[in-house]
Amino acid sequence: MRKHHKLLLNHFLRRRATRPYTSAAHLATTPAAAAAASGLDALDLLDAGELAPTPRLYHSLITACAQTRSLDDAKTIHAHLAGSRLAGDAFLCNSLIHLYCKCGAVSDARRVFDEMLNRDMVSWTSLIAGYAQNDMSVEAVGLLPGMLRARFKPNGFTFASLLKAAGACAGRGIGEQIHALSVKCNWDEDVYVGSALLDMYARCGQMDMAIAVFDRLDSKNGVSWNVLIAGFARKGDGETTLMTFAEMQRNGFEATHFTYSSVFSAIAGIGVLEQGKWVHAHMIKSGQKLTAFVGNTMLDMYAKSGSMVDARKVFDRMDKKDLVTWNTMLTAFAQYGIGKEAVAHFEEMRKCGIPLNQISFLSILTACSHGGLVKEGKHYFDMMKDYNVEPEIDHYVTFVDLLGRAGLLKGALIFVFKMPMQPTAAVWGALLGACRMHKNAKIGQFAADHVFELDPDDTGPPVLLYNIYASTGQWDAAARVRKMMKATGVKKEPACSWVEIENSVHMFVANDDTHPSAGEIYRMWDKINIKIRKAGYVPNTDYVLLHVDEQEREVKLQYHSEKIALAFALINTPAGAMIRIMKNIRICGDCHSAFKYVSNVFEREIVVRDTNRFHHFSNGSCSCGDYW
Repeated sequence: MRKHHKLLLNHFLRRRATRPYTSAAHLATTPAAAAAASGLDALDLLDAGELAPTPRLYHSLITACAQTRSLDDAKTIHAHLAGSRLAGDAFLCNSLIHLYCKCGAVSDARRVFDEMLNRDMVSWTSLIAGYAQNDMSVEAVGLLPGMLRARFKPNGFTFASLLKAAGACAGRGIGEQIHALSVKCNWDEDVYVGSALLDMYARCGQMDMAIAVFDRLDSKNGVSWNVLIAGFARKGDGETTLMTFAEMQRNGFEATHFTYSSVFSAIAGIGVLEQGKWVHAHMIKSGQKLTAFVGNTMLDMYAKSGSMVDARKVFDRMDKKDLVTWNTMLTAFAQYGIGKEAVAHFEEMRKCGIPLNQISFLSILTACSHGGLVKEGKHYFDMMKDYNVEPEIDHYVTFVDLLGRAGLLKGALIFVFKMPMQPTAAVWGALLGACRMHKNAKIGQFAADHVFELDPDDTGPPVLLYNIYASTGQWDAAARVRKMMKATGVKKEPACSWVEIENSVHMFVANDDTHPSAGEIYRMWDKINIKIRKAGYVPNTDYVLLHVDEQEREVKLQYHSEKIALAFALINTPAGAMIRIMKNIRICGDCHSAFKYVSNVFEREIVVRDTNRFHHFSNGSCSCGDYW
């Protein structure tokens, strides 16, 4: 059929050929036969009146053009139809609307629609579907009131298209209104409309409603299961994503590459490596191939779960690597702070002719920032113009971070003042974070004032400013910041750490005594503390930001959430096993020092993922080189 369409279209568009003219007497009467006749020019025959302009012929030509999606050909057919006696035929006009939408020319489809004297149900539905398929969601749902005023009742296909559009208009209440209308029109229990409802609520993040719709579906299929899994993954609910995936298997539905991609994405968010390996093994057993679509999310999952070795294996085994693949690997290098490897990877991208984009440069700048590669970072920032990549605000934020981490605070401040765009709160926040790192209260206060003005609701900057004053012993200034925080209701985010043991996740906070094994955990940390002190560990009380005596400062340091998680992991994992810990804020500098000693004394590899990056401790050192 596709070959027939292409052949017919070629004959139609072969105007004014140099071959001898062939009359209609030698032409079969059906469009298929016309297409098969070698050397015929259907357009010339129509113009000469040798071939009758029938709806069936035009529809075949439009259908053939829809297969090739050539806009020029579509306009040629439209122009010829407009000059024929069939110009106002509703059936053909509807076909033209569909054709233009297929070609991405929705404005042309709208002109055909507006010029129609007799629109029918197909006219309205075709244009609504065209808008939805071309990511013009507001325009799609905007047609509904006019359709109802024209006394046309939406059908299942209309509702499916409207709900697709509503899913992209999250937070506007449009989806709920269309849902109510589908109930009123008795379409809500249709399997296709039901799946569209499920997808709409899932995309809008309303998972309670999505579950309610899912439960009401009489006939669930693989699509509905995939939509539900993808919804939980987008919402960052990794645990429920995995539970739903397991339930899908129990109900006899086979996972597709869409399923695995969603599940890997969810696992990447929570960093549970063993669960990720189980899903990977399940995918291999199911016979699914490692496509770029799935491979990219799998690569990201391994990287974010603390296994660069597995991430690298996935990258190397992928036959077809696209830009996303290369960028995902580059981002992984940046997250681990291994700047030299990131630079080598970036240069390999350039060598292979990979089309670098905004994400490529943002990742390499992040890697240079985390690796202390100031010279290289400046080089790549300047290189962006060579690739016609315009720096966005995130690139400026990262470059300020690059200079700030290196202690070049005045240079970073000058860079901010010379920016070609107005600095945002994120830019000033990056400078403030660097001032916290290097204990520069003067520039820190200046940066904080700008953040307070631009984003007064952000709770992070006041905490950073307090930390700067407290770490430099300026307790009066720290007290003023604390008073301001109390007056505005700003609260520091409580630190927590979690570790996965035998497919179970255990979470801890500082001084946590709620865990069933709390007594054993604290006894274990006391043993660890004694051993690493003998090896040379000295508590760094600068990280206790309270005005108390030295002894109390040391006590405050000992039971941070990551240390409790580490003690629990040492109790519950076999000797020599790698330990992976996640933390919701930046790892404490004293904990960082202690973990280096633990990795050496207990001969363990320890991977800590905090909000900024990964730290891989081994043999008494960290992958970050104490630069983070």
